[in-house]
Amino acid sequence: MKRLAAVVALLGLATATACSSGSTNKSSSGGGGGLFTTIDVNRPGLEASAPANPYNPKGNSFSGFNAMRIAWVKNHLTDPNQALPGIAASWEIAPDNSAITLKLQPNAKWSDGKPVTAEDVKMSIGIAYTQGSTAFSLTPGAAGAAAEVTVVDNQTLKITQDMASPSPKFARGVLDTAVLPAHVWSSVLPADFWDKLKAARGDGAEAEKARAEITALGQKVIAFAPPKDVSAGPFVLERVNPAEALLVKNKNFFNAANVAPSQVKLLNYTGNEQIWNYLTAGKLDQSGFVAAPTDVMNRIKQGPGNEVIKGYSPVAVGMAFNQSKKPYDNVHVRRGLAYLIDRDQVTKVASPEGGTPAVTTSGIHQKAAQAWIPDTLPKLDPYKPDAAKAEAEFKSAGLTKKDGKWTLADGTPWKVSMHAPAGFSDWLSAQENIKSQLVKAGIDAEIQTSPDFPVYLEELAAGKYDVGFWLMALGPAPYDIFQRLYGASNGWTNVAGKIEHSPAGKGGNWMGGPEQIEVDGAKIDPGELTGKLNSANEEAAKPIMAQLAKAANQDLPVIQLWDYVNNQFVNNSRFTGWPHDDEILRLGNGVLASGVWIQLGMVKSKQ
Repeated sequence: MKRLAAVVALLGLATATACSSGSTNKSSSGGGGGLFTTIDVNRPGLEASAPANPYNPKGNSFSGFNAMRIAWVKNHLTDPNQALPGIAASWEIAPDNSAITLKLQPNAKWSDGKPVTAEDVKMSIGIAYTQGSTAFSLTPGAAGAAAEVTVVDNQTLKITQDMASPSPKFARGVLDTAVLPAHVWSSVLPADFWDKLKAARGDGAEAEKARAEITALGQKVIAFAPPKDVSAGPFVLERVNPAEALLVKNKNFFNAANVAPSQVKLLNYTGNEQIWNYLTAGKLDQSGFVAAPTDVMNRIKQGPGNEVIKGYSPVAVGMAFNQSKKPYDNVHVRRGLAYLIDRDQVTKVASPEGGTPAVTTSGIHQKAAQAWIPDTLPKLDPYKPDAAKAEAEFKSAGLTKKDGKWTLADGTPWKVSMHAPAGFSDWLSAQENIKSQLVKAGIDAEIQTSPDFPVYLEELAAGKYDVGFWLMALGPAPYDIFQRLYGASNGWTNVAGKIEHSPAGKGGNWMGGPEQIEVDGAKIDPGELTGKLNSANEEAAKPIMAQLAKAANQDLPVIQLWDYVNNQFVNNSRFTGWPHDDEILRLGNGVLASGVWIQLGMVKSKQ
């Protein structure tokens, strides 16, 4: 299956013929005109028989349109808990992050006219527990875990954090929760659910049984199919076929008066090329990020009414090493490759519009690094292309060059074998360019592809690859940023605030890096430091981030190649008012962010 850019696949199939988004659709429950056309960049292919269920992987639940959350979290540079109002009109976070109190939209109603209440939100939190998601986990993890959910009144809830293992992004986990109607969904939870949840927090056989029963409810939730879509969002699902999903305006939405489109159409697609064609032809009013080479991007820009809006995307891509494989266990080899690979050239070829060359390897997106470690960033080795330094590093590793070819210390030939999933056009283009650079420098290289992203991740975790591409710097929370380098993939796991280390090849440790690294003359444990970020406030996190950036820069578990840019594609022929504020563009990396823009009343019909 073809995929979008790699950045979208981390965040997530029949061919369709699309109508122009300037056309008018008549429907039984919505008027004609004001048709807004888009795609769900996170999910190729529409499943006509799938339910309107946000927890179903193929569900016809579209974030911001017919699916609502408590709030719409932003990817702020340093504060993970910033968000825009959703079902909650406002909230208050306790100074010590021990609790969040929600005030719901006073006029929020479901599409069938029933009011949205605190009981709806409490039930939705119960459902989130069955998925073990974010703040609602039976075992506190990286996001913390809720301890109590209290309905204060019909419009107010208070959710407290289990302070035995607190997380600074606990509030984010709460706010990023799907809200579902209790009068439709309550049957998926047993009447004694909250008693089971209380029991699950204890110890012993009874607690184990309760945890198993709650976890087992997860599949029931995923499979649940409401008889019809009951939405608290600006739109409600009317019909789906293999070509498109049609949603009509929800007259009961609390801000319906400021919702410009009367209908929304989400088109089916099978891969990048089809989205490019939609955009070039002006058929989409909005599309989130999609990888496109320069010639395609130029064609898109030339389309009538088309505009590309650039924002911040807290993701970078790195060339990651399996240090249990020789010669990548030797830091001088990794440094030599860092000096050898021209990141500007790689980015120009692979992601000229969707990325900016990494200024260095820090483990942090360069824009976030300027906020987190402004004094440390200029002191890091930039690893600018330098053939002489690369050669010196290779010789320090015991490699030899004979007849213009580098060989390993034992005299055997050296071939850099890189892997990427089929269909990841930016990654594959990058590897082709890196291969040509390495061959020119006397290093044999090859590229191998996996059939799709899930297989790629499975084989990567199993340690089957020497070198693979790895998404990293996943902000905004400090812990999330560095756990891609010094988390489970490199041996460190965080369970209830306790950091444990597994040796290379065990427990998902495919990077196989050293357990300790020397930084500024002292040994540090980067996994332990990363774990501390999970409970550190912003000021406490900054010196830890600086230490970890130095560790990443000198130890190079990956070579940071480019930092992604959040490209949003919009068309000004039918609608206007698109946000150009980077704060708004940070919503969910642009995945169906236009639904949020519309419900906030930002998008206007062109007169």
